[in-house]
Amino acid sequence: MTVCGSVHAGQCEVCGSPLDSRVFDSSGVVAAPGPGEETVLARFALPPTHCGVLRYFAQFTDRFARDPGRAATPGYRWQIRSDVQPLDPYLSFGHIINPWGLSGFPVDIRLAEGAVVEFTVRNTGASRADELTEVGGRLLGRHWYDTRFGGAPGRL
Repeated sequence: MTVCGSVHAGQCEVCGSPLDSRVFDSSGVVAAPGPGEETVLARFALPPTHCGVLRYFAQFTDRFARDPGRAATPGYRWQIRSDVQPLDPYLSFGHIINPWGLSGFPVDIRLAEGAVVEFTVRNTGASRADELTEVGGRLLGRHWYDTRFGGAPGRL
C-alpha cells in the first residue's frame, strides 16, 4: 500500500514527491533581538547528497499574537536564506506574511543539494514603541536522496 498515491517512476503521482522523501520541520521562539542584532529562528541542514523543497514557513511575534491587526513589524527585517544567500522571493520583508498557528500559504521552493536553510529576523532599529519581546519562526519541507550521486533512492 502506498501512503501518498500510486507510484510512477519513483515518485508519488498525487504529490510528485520522491518515494524516499522525508519531512523536515524546524522551529523556535526566542527573545527578540536587540538593536543591530540578528537571530536565527529556525534552521535545517539537508544531509549531504540530499536535495529538497521548502513547503511552508510561519512567523510569530508577541504583538501579533495579542492583536492580529499588528502584521507590520517596523524596525525588524525577516529573511529566509539558503546557504547564507536570501531565498527568492523572501529576500527581506518587514511584516507577518504567514502567521504562526494559521494554515498560511504553501510555498514550493527547490533547495539545492546539501543546502542549509535559515529563517532569521534582524532588529534594524525598532523604536521603543515598536519593540518586540518574542519572535518565532518555523520552516517545513521535504528532502530526499539525489540520485545524481549514484545508487538508488531510499538511502539516508
